[in-house]
Formats: sequence, C-alpha cells, structure tokens
Amino acid sequence: MQRDSHDSTAGATDTGNTSMRIAWLEAEIRRHNALYWDRQAPEISDTDYDKLVRQLRSLAPSSLVLTELGEKPAEPGREVRHTEPMLSLDKCYEASELRAWSDSFEGSVVAMPKYDGIACTLHYNSQGHLRVAATRGDGFVGEDITANAFEIRDIPRAITSARALEVRGEIYMRLSVFEKYKKEGMANPRNLAAGAIKLKDSKKSAAYDLSFAAYDLLSGEESSQSERLQTLERLGFPKIDAFVLDRHDVAKGFETFAALRPSLDYEIDGVVFKANSLREQRRLGQTAHHPRYAIAYKFQGESGVSTLLDVEWSVARTGAITPVALVDPVVLSGVTVSRASLHNAAFIAKLGLSRMAKVELVRRGGVIPNVERVVEPGAEAIALPEHCPSCGGPIERKRDFLYCTKPNTCRKAVIGQLAHYAATLDILGFGDNVLEHAYDSGLLREPADFYRLTWEQLATRERSGEKSAKKLIAQIDKKRSIPLATFLRALGLPELGKHVSSILAAQYRTLDRVLEATREQLQATHGIGDTIAASVVDGLRDARPLIDALRKVVTVEPEAADDGSTNGPLSGMSFVFTGKMQEMSRSEAEKRVRALGGSVLSSVSKTLSYLVVGADKSGPMSAKEKAATKAIEEGAPLRILSESELLALIDASKNATGT
Repeated sequence: MQRDSHDSTAGATDTGNTSMRIAWLEAEIRRHNALYWDRQAPEISDTDYDKLVRQLRSLAPSSLVLTELGEKPAEPGREVRHTEPMLSLDKCYEASELRAWSDSFEGSVVAMPKYDGIACTLHYNSQGHLRVAATRGDGFVGEDITANAFEIRDIPRAITSARALEVRGEIYMRLSVFEKYKKEGMANPRNLAAGAIKLKDSKKSAAYDLSFAAYDLLSGEESSQSERLQTLERLGFPKIDAFVLDRHDVAKGFETFAALRPSLDYEIDGVVFKANSLREQRRLGQTAHHPRYAIAYKFQGESGVSTLLDVEWSVARTGAITPVALVDPVVLSGVTVSRASLHNAAFIAKLGLSRMAKVELVRRGGVIPNVERVVEPGAEAIALPEHCPSCGGPIERKRDFLYCTKPNTCRKAVIGQLAHYAATLDILGFGDNVLEHAYDSGLLREPADFYRLTWEQLATRERSGEKSAKKLIAQIDKKRSIPLATFLRALGLPELGKHVSSILAAQYRTLDRVLEATREQLQATHGIGDTIAASVVDGLRDARPLIDALRKVVTVEPEAADDGSTNGPLSGMSFVFTGKMQEMSRSEAEKRVRALGGSVLSSVSKTLSYLVVGADKSGPMSAKEKAATKAIEEGAPLRILSESELLALIDASKNATGT
C-alpha cells in the first residue's frame, strides 16, 4: 500500500529546540503508523515517511519510537538470547537412515532445501514491525544483526500481523551474485555472506545483495509445517522450494532436490525433512542437541581412494578408545587428507579393514573425512587393542565402543578432562603442551588442581619464563567465580552439555538444588527426557568427589531469576500450564512465575506444586488435567489453579515483596 504523496515534513524546523523537534517527530511517526496500519488511510508517501524516520534516527538514535519500528541503537556484537534454542539438525547419509527416521511418526513430510548459509531469527512485535534480527550463534545466544537485516530485500520491515511472531530462516548469497566475487578469488558464497551480515556499517553490508529464505514460524496458530510456509509467504517472505510428500517416499524427495541442485541459484548441501504435523512434532520433541521431528539428508562430499597405512587408537576424556585411519595423503574438496574417522571398534570389522588396503574416503558434508568402504583388501588384518593405549590398563567393551576402565587415572583421559574444563571456562593458554607438562610434573590431576598452581611451578617448563607463567595464573584467577550453567558444563558429564546445563541452571538456580533434584523431577523438566534425566542424576552422583573438590577452591554463582534475584516468594514451587489463557499469554504468565522465583515445568508429576488451567474452557479436559487429578487422588500435594487464582497468587507474592 502506498501512502498518498503529501509532504508533512514542513514545520519540522519550526518546532524550536532539539527536544521539541524530537517530540514532534515521534508524535508524527506514531500518527502516520496508525493511519497506515490501523485505518489503511496513509497521508504521506513512503519516501516522506522514511525522511521522518531518518531525522529522528539522527537526533535521537535511542528513541523508543525507533525501537517500536524495529530499529535498535548501534550495538556492535550485542548478544541476543533466543526464546527457544536454535538447535542443529540431526544428519544422515544413507537412505536406510532416512527411512528409519520417517517410520518414527505418522502423517506426511515436508521436504525443503538445506541452504548453505547463516541461520537467522527475526522477531516481529504485535504491530508487525521487525524489532530484532539475530544470528544462531551457539544455538542459545546469537549476535544482533538488526541493522543489516533491514538491508536485505527478502526481509520485510513490517508484516500484517496482530500478534508477535518469530520467523526463522537462512541468510545466503545467490550464486548469480557470487559470480563477481568468485572472479576476485573469494572461496565460497557462504563465507562471504557470513562476513557481510556482521559488518558494522549496514550500507556496506547492503552492497553484498544478500538474500533470506524463511523456513519456519514460531508463535503461530497453524497446525502443520506446510501451513507455516504458506503463512510466511502471505506475510511477504519469498516462497521457498518446498513440497509435501508421503513419509514412505522421502527418498524421492532427496532425489528430486539432487536433480534440481545444478539449476538452483543458491548452494545447498542437503535436504531437510520435517514431520508435517505440528502435533507430531510436539510429540517427538527434541534431544539436547537436535529436534527429533526433523533431519537433514546430506549430500556426500568429494570422494577419493587411498591406502590404509595403519590405525591409531586415541583416548577421549570419557575413556572412550576411538580408531583413526592413517592413510596415504589424498586431496578431497581441495584439502589434503591423511587421517580419517573410523567411528568405533565395530566399524573396523564391519568394513573388513586391513593394512595396505585400498579404501574409499569421503568428506561428508564437505568437512569430516570418513572411510566409506574397502576397494581392494590388504594383507594384514587390524587387531583391536587388548589394553588401553594410554595407560596400559584393562579395556571393556560396551556395544560397539571400547573404553578404558580407569579414566580417572589414565593419562590421556585426565589430560582430556583438564582440557575440557579449561576450554569451557575459557582459561586461555592451557594447550596440549602445557597440560601434558603439568600432568607429567604431577601438578595437575583434577580440575581443582588448577587453583593450587603457582607461577613458579609453571615456569619450570622448557621455553617458559616468569612472564608467561604469571599470565597463566592470572587466567586461572579470573575463573574463581563460575556461573552455575558453565560449572555444570565444565564437569564434562555425558548429556550435560550447554543446552541441558542451561535448562538446569534456569530451573533450579543453585548447585545444591541441582544436586538434590531427583530423576522424576528432571524428567518433568521441559527439554529433558527420561534418558537424559537418568544420565544426569547418575553422572552428578558419581562426580560428587570432583564437585566437592572444586567447591573448596571456586564459587559457583547462583543463576539469577528473571528479575535479577536468586530467589523469591515462589521459590521452591513448580508450575505446569495447560489450556489457553485469556488475561495474558501463557509465555507471559510463565515469565511472571519465574520472576518471582517459581519453576515452570512441562509435564505433571507427583512432586508438582500447581497445575494452572487457562480460563478458556472451549476444549475437553486436557491430558495434564487428567494426570493432575489422578495424582491428587493418589495423595500428591499438588493443587489445580484457575487462571484467576494464579493471578491472585502472583499479586499476593508481589505485595509480599513490595514490588
């Protein structure tokens, strides 16, 4: 819709001093927004409207009105925490793996290209204005790229929506655009796009003519993934190459994109498949690393044939003993490869590997070299180790993997544990050489030993002096106070990675409460399933000596509540929400509960404090209500609250704290 051509900027210079001018500009912009969006009766052209915005931006870059429009003050590198984690996709390379995945749910499947670009999320407010754009980052915290996102033609600055929406997609550079950069010696369009989108000057970023593909929508009201794609198209995002197919025909979807790949104007490195039904997506859920309702079938990378010279066995910090193939150097996708993954001990027998065999190597996804098959057998079979290659201790086999039975005293495993701790806390300077010297000198045997080191001890290392040793100690001293989520992750326990550690920190706030949590309580926590809960509880129990030793030398910082406090009047109380709320959105209600110290869970258990039932009674009794009613009948101390009762509880809690 075009605003009528009428210049309303006259008088802007007659408003007196700067503050009056700013106030006039803010009022005018708000008035014209109302005319344009609410009454569909614009009075000025888009060009004149943009002039008003530019004037306000130059005079008051932090104006609330600019924030309402989606514009943010320039904050290079500002972190943006994602409302929901932007998890990686699980990957497969065989049709059998894809079929096994599609057999795990009911209904159709949506197939779409796996763009080789930069994942991005866009936040639109309830007036339809783009407020924040952010990169994926580590999946939990991304980087603010709002100013540069405004310069991408495929990203609407405003959409017609009466509700706040989050759009997720991929920023990429079209191959036709990349052609001119290719002639200048640029390696690939993805790397160029990644650099362009993070430039501090948005006009320079715009010059790279980037594109955006919207492939998902959060906070919507659709019932299927295909409906979400249709909604995105109606909102003004370019239609992407996606189609719906029967889940038994997923292999055909891959073949279709493989055939289309040479004619596409963008790079893809595979095909993404998603369960079409959003109800099935919710049922399948997600692991700590990836959603179960989606998978990426990757194109195979460049392959080549080489000679297997030997197999090297490496010991990980967990004690896992992993085989690595040593091969005659071969060039794959422009990289010289001399080592390749063999996955696990069972893989060697499966392939029938032998020394001096001719083997096919493939860089899967164009990155990790893998041994795919034996082209020509060799002479000497590969024998599995009988003792740990690091410490010489006994080995045990768990399914397809070999493990050192004493990882806490195994040199390689312990050094791996120390390296993980230092890397997680970002203690700089402790590379392999430093850690190996410290271990061999008897200075480091467990993470707590870091805090007992002196610079004099570290200065004894060859080619090390007082200055470098003191720098290492200074790095350690910076990490004597550790955030709870970081501390949990630094323990290096199975399943206790960044995602689960963040969930536990937000849910339980203190280390003591995390350690006291039962398996049942963790199972009821959103984002943590039965398997992860069991692994975390058992792992924390076994790690108590390590935890106790660390607590003597470091401070574990409690996780702050949403209001900045570490507790509150609802501390120790847990809530589950069900049904549609009328007074506020469910996310707003959950936020208020957390701000007062309460915990929000995803499912009903016997330890739950309250089940909150939304005021909208249009549907039948939910499964959560049935579970809560049954638990109460069996003597559980939980209560079922109506929406009005929850609001009364929140108000009473606020009054108790004087907020």
